[in-house]
Amino acid sequence: MNSENGADAREGQAERDAAAVSRFIERFAADMTEAGMQRMASRVFAALLADDDASMTSAELALALQISPAAVSGAVSYLTQVDMVSREREPGSRRDRYRLHDEIWYTTFASRDRVLTRWEDTLREGARTLGDDSPAGARMAETAAFFEFLQSEVAGMMDRWKAHRETLRFPPEQE
Repeated sequence: MNSENGADAREGQAERDAAAVSRFIERFAADMTEAGMQRMASRVFAALLADDDASMTSAELALALQISPAAVSGAVSYLTQVDMVSREREPGSRRDRYRLHDEIWYTTFASRDRVLTRWEDTLREGARTLGDDSPAGARMAETAAFFEFLQSEVAGMMDRWKAHRETLRFPPEQE
């Protein structure tokens, strides 16, 4: 992290309404939890998303979210396992920083594509094992076909997103 840029980002964050930022973090975390993500992981992810650098130490996360370092550790373990956050060592320090991946949503959906491929393969095998003509086998085959269709649609959508993203300015230019 460039300390000059980091200092500028922290100054900009200090000017924000901390209570409003906290409410946003908790609201978005609740939305993600409702969708199935672990509660603490949702809160840590939302806090990183709301940080200008998309990067915080364990101590910064614990302070911002008013949670224990153990809760941060568990949440970060989950987020790194699902490839949404990476751990970086601060130069000249023993402290780790946790950072969101660039293009986080693209990366997340791309990794889900690999999961769908495994599920599709397993379901096709299950359909053969159960017999394609049995009700359970037919259900497995239909589910595999759904995942195959979904993957082809997601691949096209991701290509369209890349093209669309090129027309946008992220991050917005600073004046």
